[in-house]
Amino acid sequence: MPWWDDVDDADDDEEYGEYDESSVRVRPNPKGNRPRTKQRPTYDDAAVGVVWTVDRGRYGVLLAAGTPDEREITTNRARELGKKSVVTGDVVDVVGDTSGAEGSLARIVRVHDRTTLLRRSADDTDAVERVIVANADQMLIVVAAADPEPRPRLVDRYMVAAFDAGIEPILCITKTDLASAEPFAEQFACLDLQVVTSSSTRVDEPTLAELRAILDGHVTVTVGHSGVGKSTLVNALTGSTRATGVVNTVTGRGRHTSSSTVSLRVPTGGRIIDTPGVRSFGLGHVDPENILRSFASHAVFPPGYEPPDGIALVDAHDWEIVDRVEEGELGDVGRERLESLLSLVESTGGAVSG
Repeated sequence: MPWWDDVDDADDDEEYGEYDESSVRVRPNPKGNRPRTKQRPTYDDAAVGVVWTVDRGRYGVLLAAGTPDEREITTNRARELGKKSVVTGDVVDVVGDTSGAEGSLARIVRVHDRTTLLRRSADDTDAVERVIVANADQMLIVVAAADPEPRPRLVDRYMVAAFDAGIEPILCITKTDLASAEPFAEQFACLDLQVVTSSSTRVDEPTLAELRAILDGHVTVTVGHSGVGKSTLVNALTGSTRATGVVNTVTGRGRHTSSSTVSLRVPTGGRIIDTPGVRSFGLGHVDPENILRSFASHAVFPPGYEPPDGIALVDAHDWEIVDRVEEGELGDVGRERLESLLSLVESTGGAVSG
């Protein structure tokens, strides 16, 4: 007989008493939090809003836009988002305190699918992209006729980024009281590009009326060199008080006065997104094949030119703009734009031989 069968059970009962599973002591969770579960909340009661600004880890969200209950709330990111970015223009779901009261804080738990995404990189060799804005369908490219001098190559970069993102570019030339807008606008005469002009000291009513009609029903992002008057335009269109600055008289460069990207409502319709001024706009994230294709599809014949039979302006292939420049269809202006485009292709690592 095994030795353990010789142990007296009565002695055990006397020493340990009645012992069962309920007597087991459970060690408390040292972190003091709930045990993890694979079931995540569905947030069916989340409110839908639009991110109108981003500032140091806090996101301003506009709820019930265009209704009597429209209000701005402050939010942060929920853990569920992981590494997904949240940028100005994003449509998001928020939960928590959505009252908008002072000191309240809600959480962004979902980001809706984006229709467009405007990006830039540090330079043309950097594949790491920086997201600027989401869900814009127009880009207002603001340049000055003088002070600072306009830079056509920078405008080319803006347009490439717009075409790559599926956004329609519009050119706005400011400070026309200092210099004529025509010489600069003529450099883009070979492209189907809408052009608007404005003075520097004030934005006159006809210009405002033209811009309001363009912005109505759209989400428009403004881009441009520092000091060209972007924020002045935005203030005139929206009634906001974004900071404006002057151009350095020594360097001829604008000073960064806007430090954040802000989406503002235009009272007559639409929204406009003011972005900080930049002196460079890298295209390292853009597929080089999209560069010439974008410009070819927007190329137009110069005034007075009669195209031969069979020449089409739609469904342009990658190198159609090259063929048309070589045939003289787009004149000297077209050749200048082509040289700029080839330079962009080379800088982004693309081939330049057709």
